[in-house]
Amino acid sequence: MSAASPAAAAEGSGSTARRVKELSFFFPAHNEEANLEALVEEALVALPTLAETFEIIAVDDGSRDRTPAIADELAAKHPEFRVVHHPTNYGYGAALRSGFRASRYSLIAFIDGDRQFRVADVGKLTERLGGPDDPDVVLGYRLVRADPPIRRWYARIYRLANRIFFGVRVRDIDCACKLFKRQALEPVRVSSGGAFFTAELLIKLKFNGRKMAEVGVSHYARTAGSPTGAKPKVVFRAIRDFWALRFRLWFRRKAAMMEGEPMLG
Repeated sequence: MSAASPAAAAEGSGSTARRVKELSFFFPAHNEEANLEALVEEALVALPTLAETFEIIAVDDGSRDRTPAIADELAAKHPEFRVVHHPTNYGYGAALRSGFRASRYSLIAFIDGDRQFRVADVGKLTERLGGPDDPDVVLGYRLVRADPPIRRWYARIYRLANRIFFGVRVRDIDCACKLFKRQALEPVRVSSGGAFFTAELLIKLKFNGRKMAEVGVSHYARTAGSPTGAKPKVVFRAIRDFWALRFRLWFRRKAAMMEGEPMLG
């Protein structure tokens, strides 16, 4: 994997991508004061090469640092950018849900707010969306995962469990670089507000017969801020939500598919 920084590569990666008509791009941010401004500036460079019309949305998930203040300053400065504030930390899935609900356009993409992905790599997803198989969802997968060993170990087990118990056969189910057609999300409801959110979303999209495609993307080590994905309470919540959905689908599948909150506002 190249050692180039996300900022340095922002322009080149997406420059040959198919330019779509409109794109909503969002990211969750919890205590990301060290990453927020650079990520927004990166998006402002990359997204005009990817979409004729675009919006950038940050979801401040109850941050206790300067993330809310920085986000408000950036929103006042850049009309393409706006922020959704959570009064307290609701969790990763709840932040993603708020991002989807705030999105207005026909294509919706997200990455995480920790700058481990390049905004320009969303162009790889939009390019794949125009393929002859006409997918409803394009999922990034990390070509080389720049995470500590324990995170990679959790990820392998998690991916295998979702394959065995839900039949979701994707390379990197929790990769935070994804693109969706809005219409594919309209009937979907998701219960989880934690780390299981994206898996539940893909499970229900699969059960609804939606087509998924995958594209490899670069992944970078976090250089600022603190990760939370491997914290015991986060892992426990994901396990709880995993089994809750599995049992509901076994015993009352139709009702389980209708449970949860709608994806779109």
